[in-house]
Amino acid sequence: MLSISSFFDYNVSWVIKLKRLEITHKHIILFILTFIVVVFGDQLTKTIIDHTLQLNTGYTIIDNFFYFTYAHNTGAAWGIFQGHLNLFFIISVIATIGIVYYFMQTEPYHKLTRFGLVLVFSGMIGNLIDRITFGYVRDFIDFIIFGYDFPIFNIADIAITIGVALVILEVGIEEYKTWKMSKSEL
Repeated sequence: MLSISSFFDYNVSWVIKLKRLEITHKHIILFILTFIVVVFGDQLTKTIIDHTLQLNTGYTIIDNFFYFTYAHNTGAAWGIFQGHLNLFFIISVIATIGIVYYFMQTEPYHKLTRFGLVLVFSGMIGNLIDRITFGYVRDFIDFIIFGYDFPIFNIADIAITIGVALVILEVGIEEYKTWKMSKSEL
C-alpha cells in the first residue's frame, strides 16, 4: 500500500529530476503547443480527407508527383505488420516509456533532441488515436518520386520523421564535437 511518506518521496524525486532538466516555462509552453498542433492538425486533416475522399481514391495536387490518396493502414510504415493492432498498443506503451526516459536523460543544451522527442511522441499519439478509434491509421499524403510511388503517409508520420531526424542530427553534432575535441588533444 502507498503511504503518505512514500508518495511524498516519490513526488519530491520527480520535482528534483524536473529541476535538473532545467525546463523553463517557455519550453513547457513550446512542447505543449507542439503537441496540440501536431495531434489536432493530424486529426483535423485526416477528418477532412475522410469526409471529402472515398477510400482508395485520390486527388491530384501536382500531376505525376503529389496526390491526396485516401488509404487505411492496419500496419506500420510500408504496410508491415498488417492487422496486428495489439502489437501497436504494446509498442506505443514501450515507446512512451522510452521517450520519457530518454527525455529525462537529456541535458538542458539538448534542445533539438528534446523537441524531436516531443514531435515523435505527438505523432505517435496522433496515429494511436486512429488505431484506438478505427482499428487502422488514416493516410492520405502520396508522392511519386522519380517513378517510385512512396508509401502514403499523414501529418503524424511527418512529425515522427522530423523528430527522429532532429535526434539523429543532434547526436551527430555531439559526436562530431567529441571527435573534434579528441583530435585537438593529440
